Amino acid sequence: MAAIELEGLTKDYGEVLANDGVTFAVERGEIFGYLGPNGAGKTTTIRTLLGFLSPTAGSGRLLGHDITDEDELIEAKRRLGYLPDSPAFDETATGREILELHAAIKGDERSDELLELFDPPLDRQIRDYSHGNVRKLGLVTTFMHDPDLVILDEPTGGLDPLMQQRFAEFLRRERERGLTVFFSSHILGEVRRLCDRVGIIRNGRLVAVEPVESLLDRSGKVVRLRAPDPIPVETLEIDGVHDLETSLEPSGNEEPASPPSPATFTECTFTFTGDVNVLLERLREYRLLDLSLEEAPLEDVFMRFYGGEGAEDEPEQQSSPTGVTDDA
Repeated sequence: MAAIELEGLTKDYGEVLANDGVTFAVERGEIFGYLGPNGAGKTTTIRTLLGFLSPTAGSGRLLGHDITDEDELIEAKRRLGYLPDSPAFDETATGREILELHAAIKGDERSDELLELFDPPLDRQIRDYSHGNVRKLGLVTTFMHDPDLVILDEPTGGLDPLMQQRFAEFLRRERERGLTVFFSSHILGEVRRLCDRVGIIRNGRLVAVEPVESLLDRSGKVVRLRAPDPIPVETLEIDGVHDLETSLEPSGNEEPASPPSPATFTECTFTFTGDVNVLLERLREYRLLDLSLEEAPLEDVFMRFYGGEGAEDEPEQQSSPTGVTDDA
């Protein structure tokens, strides 16, 4: 039985179809990334899963429990950890008081270990917390009762790079223990390091569910190349070269023996989705000053899945009965 199952999940606000027949499953023991631009419908899916919003149509199950049945949803939440994009704690309470409240409601099996790992300042009031400290306290409250499934909405926002790395290592260890993780993110490096599979949502519709490596292979690498002498553009006429931009810069103060061909370049940038070995073989006969390959920005990944179209803006919703607005 899957940890999360959605079948035709739909949330229709009338003017905005925030989720349109969303169907996928998250298997137990995997880390599943949920990706999409702002306004794509990620947060609507999460809030509907958690019972904060009622679906217009379709169904969903958390840990085998029907999300539209209040008693079953309560039972599922006993084994669930949730970290929203913007955790809202009582600003007049201290971090320690927040932990005591959560422990009284859902139990506490791991707070000592988690506090040593994430180290939020427990004796300060929440109003004096930085955004990063709020996030660290949220991570402790999410995992302190040792849940079977965690749902995380942009979990590393506000964390410094060292703490992001610490969180990633923690999450990998938890997966080895059998934890299931469902999280939304806009950081491609984070997705690559952590996820087994990803789902991409656009304008409320799920457009892809696949292993993370397949996603990255299809999105390609950004290649930047610089050479001292002109290289024929035809050298890059191979499968996998997209969005080629070239320029012809003089290599020094000396005048060239003959005018360079307009179909040559000394600098170029392009996205490459082909075999890197083929690319390197084509460039082998030329002297290069610099060659770099980087992950494509997440926006480029979206553009490839969206057929060259950007996501349409989705108007922000008015506050829901839970007092929060849906902006993702």
